[in-house]
Amino acid sequence: MASILTDALPVLIDFAPVFTQPTFCRVQLLVVAAVLTTGRRTIANLLRTLGNLVPGQASTYHRVLSQARWSGLQLAARLLRLLLRHFGDGAIRLVGDDTVDEHRGKKVYGKARHRDAVRSSHSYTAFRYGHKWVVLAMLVTFPFARRPWALPVLIALYHSPAENRRRGRPHKTPAELMQLLLRIVLRWLPDRRFVFAGDSGFGSHAMASFAHRHQDRLSLVSRFVADANLYDPPPLLVGKKPSGRPRQKGAKQPAPQAVAAAAPRQQLTVSWYGGGHRRVEVVSAIGHWYKAGQGLVAVRWVYVHDRTATHRDDYLYSTDTTRTAQEIIEAYTGRWNIETTFQEARAYLGLETTRGWKRETVLRAAPCLLGLYTLVSLWYWQLPASVKEDWGVLWSGKEAMTFSDAITAVRRWLWSDWVFATGGHDVAFAKLPNALQEVLLTALAPAA
Repeated sequence: MASILTDALPVLIDFAPVFTQPTFCRVQLLVVAAVLTTGRRTIANLLRTLGNLVPGQASTYHRVLSQARWSGLQLAARLLRLLLRHFGDGAIRLVGDDTVDEHRGKKVYGKARHRDAVRSSHSYTAFRYGHKWVVLAMLVTFPFARRPWALPVLIALYHSPAENRRRGRPHKTPAELMQLLLRIVLRWLPDRRFVFAGDSGFGSHAMASFAHRHQDRLSLVSRFVADANLYDPPPLLVGKKPSGRPRQKGAKQPAPQAVAAAAPRQQLTVSWYGGGHRRVEVVSAIGHWYKAGQGLVAVRWVYVHDRTATHRDDYLYSTDTTRTAQEIIEAYTGRWNIETTFQEARAYLGLETTRGWKRETVLRAAPCLLGLYTLVSLWYWQLPASVKEDWGVLWSGKEAMTFSDAITAVRRWLWSDWVFATGGHDVAFAKLPNALQEVLLTALAPAA
């Protein structure tokens, strides 16, 4: 059984050293079942999908998440290096955000009340009970896609302040957890450069200071504040050292909003949210962002005005002052792809449908489903071109392939080339008329 799966999904071989051989055999089956299943991704539901193709006791599959000894960090390291082998040219584009995963149950580990940014608005705040995951993803440009795809590689669970107080440990904000994930990546890949893009929650002065400390290998792109405290650098000391404390900053600069109101604007055509292009007007300058107790951080800020008047005016910045305004805008708009990843993981991979409550299960189930998003994307990319074209979800006006096409094609491939080819089912399936085979595969491989 394991050899058939290894031949069908060669990518999984890279993760074999993380597990013992018995656990790896079960992991392969659970991965395939998670792709083929539509509905809740509970272990019981996954086992129902494969039926008698699953050997051994069902309890051994439950223990893969709850008791088996394997490291999620080792899996993430291998997944990131797998991506870099195929898409690792130049500076690595990283994006990050947090998402709330609703999880029912009174005894669920790490459960708390979180604000749901997707369902909230300026006048209404929606809360959900469950987990908040801080996700670091790598942006990958596939030849079949119109926009880059954000493929998750590292995930951390955010604990509420009340939970941390109860357990007697220091509280970490989502931004601090993201710094931890970035430190891990920097340690794993000491010879690579990274560009990280995050929304305003990951664009604080503390995040900018963190990126500045690693400026030789990491630059940050995020949303800026219109009235930021910007200064010139402190004057150089010449001659005799003066008495007293040295100056921390130079002359005060006008706020970005004051500069943008008076300065001439440059017109650009830039890559925009969703993979399109947009004509914008920009104003850009360099300043040193100051916060008491944290010092100065050199940034290039950009004021962005959408000439179509369909998007609000915005301020962005980068800790790499050599980047152009266009590069900063396109790096930030590429961040939106992680929001699409969260939406598609819920719709097509059953994120929020797991029911484990133990610490080990909670810390493994949702990150594995997000990692499965990356694996499905890689499997689809490796399929023959003829298979991608014939098995996608196409309709009039559709211009590019999406994740729904990817998982539909991978499901159909697994049903035809593995499930129906296992245990003698290929003979029975081959006897069916071609039209009936097509109907069965089309019914078994929907994206939703």
